[in-house]
Amino acid sequence: MILLKIKEFRPFLTLSDRLILGPEVDGVLDPDYSIPQISYASTAPELSDDRRYDFFSRVVPPDSFQAQAMVDIILALNWTYVSTIASEGSYGEKGVEAFTQLSKEAGGICIAQSVKIPHNPKLEDYDKTIQQLLETQHSRAVIIFASEEDIRGVLNATKRANQVGHFLWIGSDSWGSKSSPINQFEDVAVGAITILPKRSSIKGFDEYFTALTLENNRRNVWFAEFWEENFNCKLLSASKKEDTSRKCTGQERIGIDSKYEQEGKVQFVIDAVYAMAHALHKMHRDLCPDHPGVCPRLEAAEGKTLLSYIRNTSFNGSAGTSVVFNKNGDAPGRYDLFQFQMTNSSTPEYKVVGQWVENLQLRLEELQWPDGEQEVPISVCSLPCKTGERKKKVKGMPCCWHCELCDGYQYQYDETSCRLCAYDMRPDSNRTSCQPIPIVKLEWHSPWAIIPVFLAMLGIIATIFVMATFIRYNDTPIVRASGRELSYVLLTGIFLCYIITFLMIAKPDVAVCAFRRIFLGLGMCISYAALLTKTNRIYRIFEQGKQTVTAPRFISPTSQIAITSSLICVQLLGVLVWFAVDPPNTIIDYDEQKTINPRLARGVLKCDITDLQIICSLGYSILLMVTCTIYAIKTRDVPEDFNEAKPIGFTMYTTCIVWLAFIPIFFGTAQSAEKLYIQTTTLTISMNLSASVALGMLYMPKVYIIIFHPEMNVQKRKRSFKAVVTAATMSSRLSQKPNERPNGEAKTELCENPAADPMSK
Repeated sequence: MILLKIKEFRPFLTLSDRLILGPEVDGVLDPDYSIPQISYASTAPELSDDRRYDFFSRVVPPDSFQAQAMVDIILALNWTYVSTIASEGSYGEKGVEAFTQLSKEAGGICIAQSVKIPHNPKLEDYDKTIQQLLETQHSRAVIIFASEEDIRGVLNATKRANQVGHFLWIGSDSWGSKSSPINQFEDVAVGAITILPKRSSIKGFDEYFTALTLENNRRNVWFAEFWEENFNCKLLSASKKEDTSRKCTGQERIGIDSKYEQEGKVQFVIDAVYAMAHALHKMHRDLCPDHPGVCPRLEAAEGKTLLSYIRNTSFNGSAGTSVVFNKNGDAPGRYDLFQFQMTNSSTPEYKVVGQWVENLQLRLEELQWPDGEQEVPISVCSLPCKTGERKKKVKGMPCCWHCELCDGYQYQYDETSCRLCAYDMRPDSNRTSCQPIPIVKLEWHSPWAIIPVFLAMLGIIATIFVMATFIRYNDTPIVRASGRELSYVLLTGIFLCYIITFLMIAKPDVAVCAFRRIFLGLGMCISYAALLTKTNRIYRIFEQGKQTVTAPRFISPTSQIAITSSLICVQLLGVLVWFAVDPPNTIIDYDEQKTINPRLARGVLKCDITDLQIICSLGYSILLMVTCTIYAIKTRDVPEDFNEAKPIGFTMYTTCIVWLAFIPIFFGTAQSAEKLYIQTTTLTISMNLSASVALGMLYMPKVYIIIFHPEMNVQKRKRSFKAVVTAATMSSRLSQKPNERPNGEAKTELCENPAADPMSK
């Protein structure tokens, strides 16, 4: 006979467990030998707390295996944010500690709440536990290492808090597949996944235990207490059972008058006893060879010596499976996984959904969840970020994050970072990659192009008509009086001012860009060079006439063409230098229309001409225009019909107004998203208006006379230069004294001939 003192029974070692073990266990292992009666307390000195050996817990797989199985379940279900509940004591606290450590090692699992239920808890303690768990609403999964009483208390508190179906329970082997922890709280426990060490029913134990009665029990001091609990009756008046007044008859039978189910740990208790017996047998054989009973060496043996023998023991257990221990003294972890599910009959029951034998085998398709959820419920700290958002981790909580949109021209590089797209790229609609920015140019069908093109076409038609009219009536007095050579030069410049509209709208390429540089300022330069030459000639004639009757130099048509050509050559020379320094090319400008919203971003295909270069190209023409305007002002007192002086003046005043309006519009829209369209349209319309003003004021009156009043287009008597200048001077002086003339008029008949200029022939 062997007397065993089993230490540190766990909270789940219930009354029935103690009945299984009893204070004494038969130690006969083999008929060929017998081990003398040994008191464990006398053969091995008391071990310190950290060196005690719980034989039962070593045969049953330890907490670390349970915890590892739970971690694997959590990972398989993609739960990252879980809470834990532990009963105060070694079982609950060590179980949660093992789970916490293993979850950290596995990574990707965070503990939201870690709640401990005190000894002898009250209802308020359970309610407080549930309220604490609810503080982290997204943490629905709850790991529970607790006694049966605490499991019932937690489920009851959940029901009182009206949170049925909210929590997803993962129960340890203290819950297992028992009905007692969930009795009357089945609706709260639906969906719970529980763990139970793999076990087998020991048939001989059922026969032995159901045959026990108060009369034939001679071994177990807890049997009377079990009898009262099992049959809900009282044996003695001194009984501690106070919730019933019924007396036990002693005729009750286990399994007949009460429900009976073999305790799941019977196998492990028997194997624990056999492990001790095998270890003692080998220890006695090694320390006391050929010596019956306890020898002095066995008497002096320490507990750690016995522990080493136990760890080296291996044998076939009561269920036919091998009993072995690893280097830590633990039996292999073998678990069945259960889930408490609703059946077709609407009666919940436990169903085996997998197993854990060093690794997880979980049948996910067989799992059922509270409230009929079809998909695996989520238990996460933060919901997954949307496409195009990055995770900003919460310090100290790797499972928690805030989602931040990759804004602007950024795309999602990985889960935690955004990166800026390349200069010519923009993020796609999902912001997961970059795509090329669309390339645009000013299209012919755009409203920004239609208006200037329409004006240019009208201007070209009008210019061709005027030029054809002048050519047709080239020898008539009115054409000759206007200075035929400079008139044709001026018409050429006007024509080029209209033509530039088409070059500015055409699709940019090297040839188009080259022609833009040439003709951008050339048309205006030709026009205002011719007008400047005319106004300068008139100014010099009348200034010279005030001093002498001798005609000024360089007023002949040939001289006028030479002067105009010289002025035009300055513009062409500047363009040639521009070509040499910076050859024409096309570029794609991504800054011009890179809007805040990347979806609206566009790359602008344009010539490699900056705003400053445009102004510089037009600058010389503007200088000619201003100079011409100055001369027009100086010749404002010339008789009204003398050689176009007044029409030229009005033309220049109007042109200056047009270009004064152009400059603020052109530069004021430099930062606009519509810069390409506004500036191009403004520039072309300004040039069209300038050309139209010159064409309308200088040529349309003459064309009108040529076509509709040919009687006015006749030669009148010629006068000498001296007579012309004298008449003009007298007219000028008279015009300065309007109060001396009726209605302020100061005309002489010398000024009435439209062909009065002798130098225009």
